[in-house]
Amino acid sequence: MKMNFEQIKAAFDQETAQRKLVRKRDEIPMAFEDITTDWLDDVLGAKANGSTVTGFTLGPEDEGTSSRRRIEIQYSSEQHTLPSSVFCKATFTLPSRCLLGMNGAIEGEVKFYNIVRPQLDIEAPTARFANFNPNTLNSIVMLDDMTGSVTFSDHTTVITEQLAKEQLGILAKLHGKYYQSAALQGELSYLNTWSDFFTITANEAGFGPQADIGFREAKEVIPANLFKKADQIWPATLASVNAHKSLPHTVVHSDVHLKNWYITANKHMGLSDWQCMCVGHWGRDLAYVLSTSLTIGDRRAWEKDLIQYYLKELKANGGPDTSFGDAWNYYRQNLFGALAWWTPVLSPNPDVPDMQPRDTSLEFISRMTHAIDDTQALDSL
Repeated sequence: MKMNFEQIKAAFDQETAQRKLVRKRDEIPMAFEDITTDWLDDVLGAKANGSTVTGFTLGPEDEGTSSRRRIEIQYSSEQHTLPSSVFCKATFTLPSRCLLGMNGAIEGEVKFYNIVRPQLDIEAPTARFANFNPNTLNSIVMLDDMTGSVTFSDHTTVITEQLAKEQLGILAKLHGKYYQSAALQGELSYLNTWSDFFTITANEAGFGPQADIGFREAKEVIPANLFKKADQIWPATLASVNAHKSLPHTVVHSDVHLKNWYITANKHMGLSDWQCMCVGHWGRDLAYVLSTSLTIGDRRAWEKDLIQYYLKELKANGGPDTSFGDAWNYYRQNLFGALAWWTPVLSPNPDVPDMQPRDTSLEFISRMTHAIDDTQALDSL
């Protein structure tokens, strides 16, 4: 059920008034402080593993797009395979539910871990528990805690050409598996299309008006030639989304910026944060990952070879046989949709959570706008 702001707020207020400690797995806490050992017992299946949860410690608060927190857990016995700590992300706040609820991101991420993740042979987090309430948009996802075993990327992480190929290989597996799949009208029919996801986010979360404001605020990192064409950027973005509608669809991660990737101990890439997953054309992910993961110089040097590599991997994983010319055009067109996910983050609507550090936003905007300028992407539409 799609909900507007008034409906989400009314449901939030009612749920807040009924807030209580949670003890059974079908209950969703309103805050991490509402969790009990009984709830963790039930969620983790501790008794089935010959143990019980005797205590737990909440880690530091981390509020952003969602409420994030680690939980360290103590058990009555050491003879089990249960986790000593988990990482949780939840939509406990009203801004979180508005930003992630109206476009379907809350349901999308929960169902990714419950339905899609078991079907994919890729490096990605696994969930111990994931649930949401469709009537209130409260949710919680409990993941295996990867702290210390992987390195999470940020805008300063250096991605080599080989690591970039691993990123593209993961995306090719995802895109190839669901390319024009019957599952898109079946078990995955709950997913929004990218065009609907974009439109809702632009209109309801204020990304549309803030995109132009953020673009102009980032003048210092945008190529001067492109900045002169600032008035053309949002119309080009809308045109790219409209063009997307008529292209063949698959499942796309849709938020593949560098901070959502991690590097394992044996130096392989992994992809996290699946809350923007939707149905769309693979060009969305291809443009987004290359334009944010690589430095401007490396992207200029490698992008065409990497696109060729991706096309080969996509075909090998069940996707289409696509010419480089077509792929190059999809790549250029989708750079605008990638940029539209970051200019509003630099200059957010006051009602939207503060999502990213300013230096991260400026770096990604710089990389993406240079890609738009270098590839003459405005001419692709």
